[in-house]
Amino acid sequence: MRRNWAARLRHVTIGGLRAVVLENERLRVTVVPDKGGDVVEFLHKPTDTDFVWLSPQGLRDPHDHLQGAADDVAQFIDHYEGGWQEIFPSGGAPSEYRGARLAQHGEVSGLPWECEVVADSESEVAVRLSVRTRRLPYRMEKIFRLRSGTAALEIEGRATNDSPLPLHAMWGQHIVYGRPFLRPGATIRLPEGVTVIPHESAINPAGRRVRAGGPWSWPVVPADGGGETDLSVVQEPGSPSDIVYLTGFNEGWYEISGDIGIRVMWDAAVLPYLWMWQELGASTDYPWWGRAYTVGLEPFSSMPTDGLAAAVANGTALPLGPYETKVLQLRAEVLA
Repeated sequence: MRRNWAARLRHVTIGGLRAVVLENERLRVTVVPDKGGDVVEFLHKPTDTDFVWLSPQGLRDPHDHLQGAADDVAQFIDHYEGGWQEIFPSGGAPSEYRGARLAQHGEVSGLPWECEVVADSESEVAVRLSVRTRRLPYRMEKIFRLRSGTAALEIEGRATNDSPLPLHAMWGQHIVYGRPFLRPGATIRLPEGVTVIPHESAINPAGRRVRAGGPWSWPVVPADGGGETDLSVVQEPGSPSDIVYLTGFNEGWYEISGDIGIRVMWDAAVLPYLWMWQELGASTDYPWWGRAYTVGLEPFSSMPTDGLAAAVANGTALPLGPYETKVLQLRAEVLA
């Protein structure tokens, strides 16, 4: 039944793409099944705060893009609206796994997902999204659930190996934060005992924030060029671009707070790494052109951001046995 109170949902179209809006008294969450099941809005209604970063190019229908030069990076970047993507079965750069060529950030973030309503009452609403990968034999499902009176989105994800062979994958939640929520001086909290592994090389020719090497102890780490830098504090616009990998989670959670905060909790046995991506305007060439001010805090099964083959080589890839299903529980809650 259509409601304008308590928990409710609506099916809408955004830029020609199927979307579904899950809403209650405190949150409005917009999911786009036609484009990877992306979360393109995570709005805290009492403060009118949207947590996710939206890129300057906005949400684009990949079917409408015919003129770009074809390559395995542009498939993701040319249609990247920011927000929150499911990443599977490969994370980061293009990669080849057992003869299958995988583009930037794998397969499912660029595919249309099926969507069905599984709960629709005043107390809770929920939708189930599902998709099959095309180059590897995987099936994925995720249920988004929003309960009345809460400021928390609950997600249950399932990744199934649909073959009789043992396989590998990378599984991640590509969550990025931006203005107006994100600002210089915002703080990031993690559990005790987390360590920082810098990416092997700088992601921007102009330099990096964290000195190569490590691992270092969170949050104060050696800065590139000397001195130290505190990774728990969001930097000013124009600060160096960088990506580091955080590990050592006894419990999977983080909090990021400015005037308001959000706490993300997940099963660290499934996703033992947290990728921390910082693009604060220092990258002045393709694809950011100095226009990005965003921090990604992305729970992941594996590292680095070099694709599935690299994760298999370093032993961090997620193994899935014949017909095995991995289950992930995740919760994102506003702290107000």
